[in-house]
Amino acid sequence: MVPSFARTVLLLQSCMITLGEWGKKIMKLLFNEILNDELTIKEIQAAFEAEVITSKELVLYYLDRIAKYDQSGPKLNSILEINPDAIFIAEGLDHERKTRGVRGPLHGIPVLLKDNIETNDHMHTGAGTLALERHSGAKDAFLVEKLREAGAVILGKTNMTELANGMSTTMWAGYSSRGGQTLNPYGPGEFFVGGSSTGSAVAVAANLTVMAIGTETDASILSPATQNSVVGIKPTVGLISRSGIVPFTYTQDTPGPFARTVTDAAILLGALTGVDQADPATYKSEGLSFQDYTSFLDPEGLEGARIGVFNHASEDYYKESGEYDEDLFQRVIGTLRNKGAEVIDKIDIPSFHREWSWGVPIYEMKHALGNYLSRLPSHLPVHSDKELIHFNKSNEENTLKYGQNMLEYRAGLPHNTLANPEYLQAKLQDLYFSQEQGIDFALKKFNLDAILFPSYIGSTISAKAGYPSIAVPAGYMKNGRPFGVTFAGSAFSEGTLIKLGYSFEQAAKHRKPPVFK
Repeated sequence: MVPSFARTVLLLQSCMITLGEWGKKIMKLLFNEILNDELTIKEIQAAFEAEVITSKELVLYYLDRIAKYDQSGPKLNSILEINPDAIFIAEGLDHERKTRGVRGPLHGIPVLLKDNIETNDHMHTGAGTLALERHSGAKDAFLVEKLREAGAVILGKTNMTELANGMSTTMWAGYSSRGGQTLNPYGPGEFFVGGSSTGSAVAVAANLTVMAIGTETDASILSPATQNSVVGIKPTVGLISRSGIVPFTYTQDTPGPFARTVTDAAILLGALTGVDQADPATYKSEGLSFQDYTSFLDPEGLEGARIGVFNHASEDYYKESGEYDEDLFQRVIGTLRNKGAEVIDKIDIPSFHREWSWGVPIYEMKHALGNYLSRLPSHLPVHSDKELIHFNKSNEENTLKYGQNMLEYRAGLPHNTLANPEYLQAKLQDLYFSQEQGIDFALKKFNLDAILFPSYIGSTISAKAGYPSIAVPAGYMKNGRPFGVTFAGSAFSEGTLIKLGYSFEQAAKHRKPPVFK
């Protein structure tokens, strides 16, 4: 019988005490092997406490894996930059642990950030563009401040679909002119990698970090989570501040966590919440958010829960996308029922198949990104969409592999986009049909705790509603491609979704790490 992690730590401690310096050397060798098995935050904290490993050594371990698997070997291309201060930060947190104690569960834990999240350090924030590859943030994003306060080690920045897929309609997910093409670790060059928070999901899946932060406008967390067999939480818009993040929309943008377990995702989510005066969307979260979501981690959380199954996606999804597996989805439903959930098959969501207007993301990206560019320091080469288009044309060989038709289209829109009748009507309709005639309608009609979607097909209606979803691994297809499902709910139902996702995860135990040759 393989010993539990806790027992292994005790054995390593005994080895260290009995054999002295030789014991320490043996201990490090053994622990490196254990690390390959994807340790959780709690397991790493136990190892820190037992002095089996330090935060500095953990950072060094991940830097070694990044060198082996991300920048060479399968060359996953998930990481753009490494924080040159990461080792120093880890050393400082190790010292603080010894002299002052532990800040909390994230003390000394490495985290990676998507390339559109600003940090006030030696790293850059380019949103995947070459034009902004030398842009340094004037201050930390609000969520970065929260991570630093919690004692996390900001390890680096991850690759993303350039401008969050706002560059070109033909751009492949996970590609940026700044970082190239990110690959799926379960089938590099073979399986779809998801977008646009691709690098964050891949880095977590490949065990290049403990956790990572992505952002979502529509499917940008849920898609790469399901494609790469990790847990992703797309929160209610306003649960986590967006200030200090390159904006794409005002209405739908939200950051969110990636981790390999629901527990770790819940721990990370709690560290990020809080009202930020710089982001009015967070005002409504007061009294509805938690700083600790681990209280919802109930292995019996499915008992008595009512879950509606939505399986009325387009025929293209079921037959042509390659993302759906009927056997795996039915096994998910079977697991839910075996754990005591009441599953309601084939629920209807009246507005799901309506022809959604894309006026909100198009007009808001014109306005939001334009504002952001206009406020950049004078030494940077672009300060408007037209300057960005010109920069790309001047560096066409390196920047326009997929063209920039979306950039050019938005550049032709009038500057007063947010007063445009088409935009205003689209915004009103999006909210009405996604909430009252969408998620909330189905939850109320069928008296549901959550809606279950295969992979991420519910991302658009949830994004337009500003409502949360959690993506969890749900097995692997015969060709080895990961399959996942999402649980979706109404505003600020993250606790319920975490409870359901955790109970399913503990019952199914689907996740397997990718194997590198």
